[in-house]
Amino acid sequence: LFALVVGAQFIENRAYKKVVVVGTDVMTRITDYTDRNTCVLFGDAAGAVLLEPTEDTSVGILDHILYTDGSGGKVLYMKGGGSLNPPTHETVDKGMHFLYQDGKAVFKVAVIGMAEVSAEIMGRNGLTGEDVDWLVPHQANLRIIDACAERMGLDKSKVMVNIERYGNTTAATIPMCLSEWWHSGKLRKGQTIVLASFGAGFTWGSILIKWDADNMDKN
Repeated sequence: LFALVVGAQFIENRAYKKVVVVGTDVMTRITDYTDRNTCVLFGDAAGAVLLEPTEDTSVGILDHILYTDGSGGKVLYMKGGGSLNPPTHETVDKGMHFLYQDGKAVFKVAVIGMAEVSAEIMGRNGLTGEDVDWLVPHQANLRIIDACAERMGLDKSKVMVNIERYGNTTAATIPMCLSEWWHSGKLRKGQTIVLASFGAGFTWGSILIKWDADNMDKN
């Protein structure tokens, strides 16, 4: 979501005419397969969206809300790497280059943060659950997704979910959902959608979009 907002701002300030925003992660490279608490959760994937300018201010990205809170840094991160713990024989031997997650701590914050920021963007734009065609949530945990939909007053039929097929593909989850639903013809021009995500840092946010890409059956 942060990259999507930055890409849109590049177009709005006329720095670029087109921007491709790519979400991709190869989680298998940093997954400890002896840690059954995390290794069963993640998948590898990539997804992308193309942003283009429009003179119609009633379509495209209409609003966004982004939050960061560094106090959650130590419950979802990789202990090794970067300038703090550069890769060495010792850091590798200690398994410091694998993802570390305190699942319960992350869940407690994520289930509230993702739901509240989605409801916040709806309230700020005078929308109810009836006005939203699709919730496109980060595919981290089905209970978090369900809580988000409930807080928004959305029926489950309006929620894009593919976690049961791919697991949590992190940065790729939202663009993959958009691609799958667009290719299937379910995501159509003129529909109102809310993107919502929560991730390491902590970082979380929501984006309100009036979908303006041509329907799949026109391409």
